[in-house]
Amino acid sequence: MPKDSYTDPKSKPNLRKPDASDGAAIWELIRACKPLDENSMYANLIQADHFSDTCVVAELDGEIVGWISGHMIPGEDAFFVWQVAVSADARGIGLGKTMLLDLVNRDETRDATTLKTTITKDNDASWGLFRSFANDIGGELTDAPHFKKDAHFDGAHDTEHMVSITLPRRMKLKRVA
Repeated sequence: MPKDSYTDPKSKPNLRKPDASDGAAIWELIRACKPLDENSMYANLIQADHFSDTCVVAELDGEIVGWISGHMIPGEDAFFVWQVAVSADARGIGLGKTMLLDLVNRDETRDATTLKTTITKDNDASWGLFRSFANDIGGELTDAPHFKKDAHFDGAHDTEHMVSITLPRRMKLKRVA
């Protein structure tokens, strides 16, 4: 069976918009997904509360096993994905792409013509996810250094490359999983 297929439909994660009560669980998920940058629990609480329309959680048996935070970039027709976290128990089933598709299909992101995110060159899992997503939707993926190690991070963090993926216009994208 393909790895992007769920073997038991009853155990298929439920996707939904987060709310403030999810903040602590989201923070714990991110902490468990090394090497993701940990924000404060308060930052995740604010994301879940103020940006719920452009964020998603995936639940399995009442536990949050997936999270994507994002927002529309002010003044641009672009949806920015800040962070993707998938629990070790839910990896390998296409959950990351399924959550991305959920987000780009929402009314709140309908004006987006581009999905953007930043990735360090050594983050193979993120590159794999976004390349696969771009391929599945027929979008073009480009990247360029954006937040630079010395200029923006005072040498304390690797350069983040701005990844841009063109999104099909006025087309509902199909679920991957």
